Amino acid sequence: MIGLGEVLWDVLPSRTTFGGAPANFAYMATVLGNRGVVASRVCNDDLGLEARQQMQALGLNTSYIQSDERHPTGIAAVQIDENGQPTFTIRESVAWDYLEWTPEWMELASRARVVCFGSLAQRSPASARTIERFLRAVPKDAVRICDINLRPPFYDFEVVDRSLKFADILKLNDHELLEMSALLNLKTGNEETLAKQLLHTYELRLLCLTRGPRGSLLVASDEIVEHPGLKVKVVDAVGAGDAFTACLAHYYLLGESLEVISDVANRFASWVATQAGATPVFNTRQLNEILNGAAPAIGEIT
Repeated sequence: MIGLGEVLWDVLPSRTTFGGAPANFAYMATVLGNRGVVASRVCNDDLGLEARQQMQALGLNTSYIQSDERHPTGIAAVQIDENGQPTFTIRESVAWDYLEWTPEWMELASRARVVCFGSLAQRSPASARTIERFLRAVPKDAVRICDINLRPPFYDFEVVDRSLKFADILKLNDHELLEMSALLNLKTGNEETLAKQLLHTYELRLLCLTRGPRGSLLVASDEIVEHPGLKVKVVDAVGAGDAFTACLAHYYLLGESLEVISDVANRFASWVATQAGATPVFNTRQLNEILNGAAPAIGEIT
């Protein structure tokens, strides 16, 4: 499973942690037993070298991380509100703004089973072109997941419209649904109505709406599944959405029902929200407890 796009360091008030939605997705996919690959770009600076080391320590394949001699490794300043929800200030003109289409990436795309991408890494024309070529090169039976990740001011109609046209599955949160409904000039309606409009307009296989403490809504052409959410003590929500997406991808490929996918993805994401940082460490026993419905104590999994 390939996370395509940005790699960066999240600079929080109390710590600096490795992140970027594609890298978080690839890590969570690896935790779930898949081969997670990050396709991104870092500088040969201290942060870039540390990012490579961190990815390797997390068990990620770094063979497809490009090196940049001119542009720094990405960073994002993160502020966490009283509900654990993050806001981001993201440095511009960094290494992942200059993704290149290479023979190595062509080979990677040709054998992809799942590619997860978003809008942020398409903020620069160079990376937008490369991401488009990558998505065009994946096999027809591969699953292309757009985890839209709207980060003002780095998106517009063109970026969102192009992303959805390439997507098989769209994952977004409730705030992004409202932003996209205005941006794409959807008809008014409740979340289900708006989700159905997006599903049919862009001929998606599945739309996944995450709603924080209110759980999620999965919408397919012939089925709708709601989850009420789980009550947990949120430490920070950074990475929880990426965990949801990775879990969704894992169980979707296994052919599980939307009911199963909804349940397990909510449990997996909710646990990540109880931890500091986007890439908490799991062990096999505790991971099985999460996926099978046991409720671990806050901070139990280290």
